[in-house]
Amino acid sequence: MSKSLIEDFNFKNKKVPSKEILTDYDVFPDKKLLDELRKKIIEYLIDQDIPEGLELNDFINEKIDECLEGYDLTNLERSHIFNLIDDEINGYGPISELLTDDNITEIMVNGPKDIYVEIEGKLIKDNSISFINDDHIIRTIQRLIQPLGRTIDSASPMVDSRLSDGSRINAVIPPLSVNGPVITIRKFKRNMTSIDDLLRVGSLTAEMATFLEACVKGKLNIIVCGGTGSGKTTLLNILSSFIGNNERIITIEDAAELKLEQEHVINLETRTVNYNSTSEVTVRDLVINALRMRPDRIIVGECRGKEAFDMLQAMNTGHDGSLTTLHANGVADALNRLETMVLMSGIDIPIAAIREYIENAIDLVINIQRMHDGKRKIVNISEVVGFDNDMIKLNPIYEFVQKGLTDKGEEAGEFRKVSKTPHVYKILKSRGVDELDKIFK
Repeated sequence: MSKSLIEDFNFKNKKVPSKEILTDYDVFPDKKLLDELRKKIIEYLIDQDIPEGLELNDFINEKIDECLEGYDLTNLERSHIFNLIDDEINGYGPISELLTDDNITEIMVNGPKDIYVEIEGKLIKDNSISFINDDHIIRTIQRLIQPLGRTIDSASPMVDSRLSDGSRINAVIPPLSVNGPVITIRKFKRNMTSIDDLLRVGSLTAEMATFLEACVKGKLNIIVCGGTGSGKTTLLNILSSFIGNNERIITIEDAAELKLEQEHVINLETRTVNYNSTSEVTVRDLVINALRMRPDRIIVGECRGKEAFDMLQAMNTGHDGSLTTLHANGVADALNRLETMVLMSGIDIPIAAIREYIENAIDLVINIQRMHDGKRKIVNISEVVGFDNDMIKLNPIYEFVQKGLTDKGEEAGEFRKVSKTPHVYKILKSRGVDELDKIFK
């Protein structure tokens, strides 16, 4: 329905206050009564079919009034109950408003009354909302994933996908989750879509931004590395925005999160084995297929396995300007992990040959981290510059030097340029990119 049911309800002499001024237990100090009413109404209303010829609004009004009969509730309490039911019908239950709050970057449901949110990089327990029980959580999961063509049950107790707004949802239920159903939603950051947004929050300097833009336009092969929740995908999306409109871009992801605005973009997404026995399509399958699609750029959302070899092969065979992310604690660790991933491909190649393959393919490694104060910073940008005692050599270009915490608990430190004339500057000059002359000359 296009309009909220709350707006459509034909309440007689009932005023529905704004949801934003209400929280579950502010309105209902009696938590037991609130849970009793919610369970009674939701299970009675949601699981029933609407009789033929009866309007939805009339049906909802009638059934809610039946359920509330005999309870001595104030107008505020009755209105709050109606709001909760509206969220169940038109939204996603208790977490409906969390999903629309741009300040919240992650939602974690660990149990009916154990809900956490991440705001500005910090985890906060939200005591203002709750689910009725485990079944209520599972019902909400099903509502979230049903439009995606996914399902969750005891035979398929785990799902990982993306919502229509680009947010990533992961849900696990028993028997895999011993303590009950768990939901984790990493929200798509609408306020982090350009390099100016990263500058605004202090993730890098203007000089570093100019450098990265030149590296993407100059078709360097780039890896973005960092830990979970460090902002790798956000940074990858922003770097991808520097690619020109005249290039054919193919993105490959487990769950489509990248939001590229260029005209010529092909988005490919993996497929897991589902309840209808469809065959699995992996990132590696899509990378191999992408090479047959005449790409100018290949962007792999996250490299985590056998596809590493095929991605490096693409980079080594003329597909310059490819981008990817991977989990690693630093730039050196990123190359070590890449080496391990190539070994996972099952291809019999000596370690020395793998390292040479990586050294020829990768130009730049960017490490982004979530700091102690919750803010994300690009802490290292390094170039790959050959070998040192059979090990791949990295030359740092920019780094963030930490200097402890301020009185407010914020990370103190400074960005600094380490290399005066990096090797990639010469590569970019040879490709006609002159934007870095003022920085390195």
